[in-house]
Amino acid sequence: MDAIPPTMKAIDPAEPGGPEVLQVVDRPVPHPGEGEVLVRIAAIGVNRPEVMQREGKYPPPPGASSILGMEFAGTIVAVGDGVMAEVIGQPVCALVSGGAYAEYAVAPYGQCLPVPESLSMVEAAAMPETLFTVWTNLFERAYAVEGDTVLVHGGTSGIGTMAIGLGKLFGLTTIVTAGSDDKCEAARRLGADHAINYRSEDFVERVRAITDGRGVQVVLDMVGGDYVPRNIQCLADDGRHVSIAVQRGASATIPLFEIMKRRLTLTGSTLRARSVAFKSLVADEIARSVWPAVEAGRLKPAIDRTFPFADVADAHRRMEAGDHVGKIVLTLP
Repeated sequence: MDAIPPTMKAIDPAEPGGPEVLQVVDRPVPHPGEGEVLVRIAAIGVNRPEVMQREGKYPPPPGASSILGMEFAGTIVAVGDGVMAEVIGQPVCALVSGGAYAEYAVAPYGQCLPVPESLSMVEAAAMPETLFTVWTNLFERAYAVEGDTVLVHGGTSGIGTMAIGLGKLFGLTTIVTAGSDDKCEAARRLGADHAINYRSEDFVERVRAITDGRGVQVVLDMVGGDYVPRNIQCLADDGRHVSIAVQRGASATIPLFEIMKRRLTLTGSTLRARSVAFKSLVADEIARSVWPAVEAGRLKPAIDRTFPFADVADAHRRMEAGDHVGKIVLTLP
């Protein structure tokens, strides 16, 4: 392995602001602690929470690096106590609480997944954040099983495209919403069974028509606000509503008696601040339940566009414009 330098290039804004605050700076290369590995990064996934953190709306959890970034792919170059030295040289992708926008980052080894030959480093970097999020919410919290019909808002986002892929893998019928006919067509090409243009159609009425009035078993919602009571109208009896973001507001008016009468479940979660132990358990579940399909080439992320690391501001502008389909990824030499 090449010698590990004392410093590295990183994106660590001194103050919140627009994309222009994303300047490349020098930072010390971090040292892996107990149970951690140091990874030389090849590619980095870009996510909306990082845009919010840049704007000062989503601070990192206590103890997390102030350097932006929650997922990456690269090669292990050093290990901390409790990790076997034999893993040095292993290509991995990882979910982290921060620190990914850099040439090197540390990650708990339990939150790493091996990069198989079926994935490029760009594809691997685009997997962890959306895969962990969709797996824990759609399959663990909402108990989606083969034969269920699910409604996913934001069907061409990173989360939405991963939900489509996992839905195909596990026998779900997937209905998505998107903001244009072109995006709806893109979602269908990726495998969505139905796509609704929420700007020109009432998604509640369309869901009723698609399901012959029965409704869906699960709604995976990243919108919040006034979408929540409309989502409830889309649920079948005993349906489950899972909130994972609140882009249109963090509060909603809900029909309590309707929830009681139809035995509906409203739940939700955030992932970033969860413990290493929890995320490591999720990684283990994914390794057993999903990763064999990844290794076989049956599940890949949808990649919208890649940007060189130095062009991170343009990557954030692409994210904010909302025109992307799938994941935006930064690449390093």
